[in-house]
Amino acid sequence: MTRYESAIDLEAITAIDMHVHVEVDGHGHTSLPDDLNEAATKYFSTDAGRPDLDSIAEYYRERKMAAVVFSVDAETHLEHPPISSAEIAEGAARNNDVLIPFGSVDPNRDDAVERVARLIGDHGVRGFKFHPTVQNFDPSDVRYQPIYAALQDAGVVALFHTGQTGIGAGLPGGRGLRLGLSNPMLLDGVAAENPDLQIIMAHPSVPWQDEALSVATHKHNTWIDLSGWSPKYFPAELVRYANSLLKKRVLFGSDFPLITPDRWLKDVEQTALKPEVMPGILKGNAARLLGLDA
Repeated sequence: MTRYESAIDLEAITAIDMHVHVEVDGHGHTSLPDDLNEAATKYFSTDAGRPDLDSIAEYYRERKMAAVVFSVDAETHLEHPPISSAEIAEGAARNNDVLIPFGSVDPNRDDAVERVARLIGDHGVRGFKFHPTVQNFDPSDVRYQPIYAALQDAGVVALFHTGQTGIGAGLPGGRGLRLGLSNPMLLDGVAAENPDLQIIMAHPSVPWQDEALSVATHKHNTWIDLSGWSPKYFPAELVRYANSLLKKRVLFGSDFPLITPDRWLKDVEQTALKPEVMPGILKGNAARLLGLDA
């Protein structure tokens, strides 16, 4: 077992993509059941492949970018074994010039806190990805506080999906997935109770963009990543805040492989994001958050 240690040269990279999914492992196992994979592909109108972790590393290396990589453990709700976060960390360790591993733990597991501790202590993950809708949990429920306390004590990042999701879209009843669990206002209490926990609200949080901006302006331990949408569709208020009040806490993210960094960078030219804030969004803010500029 190799514990991850970053070897990223900040001067040699142009951007840090904070939102990259590992959707297939080295054994051909996928992160989601087949019906959810097919629905997501249809929702995003893409036939993008699902590269393995080493292929992801090469893709970002060619672009002189770094990438935060993760999957989502939602086994208790989806009844589908997750991709191993430990294996993702191992893969990131052998590609530590471009990859940064985040773990994922199903919050509904009885041993969630122990799993968090192992992924941090044994494997060196730098954060954790949560998807309240897919994992079927209310992040504001006090039962999950021990997980947040463990993340805060370890100084790692909590990345939460917020807003609409393509997972389950179009399936009967959305396959039972509940969008309301991903309202960013549910993270306000998490940020209040854990003031040293750095929390990323992933994606433009449609239809709750104003809630996300409210949380981010009030709780300065919260951040927003810009993944999952083409920038040309960003809500105007999000762009306005990214240009001003939140310019130090907005992060580039693509949602690869469903949205590529190439498309994101092309489409961002059609937005009103100011040239002077882009270096921070693309790299500087993430480097500070992840401690890469120390």
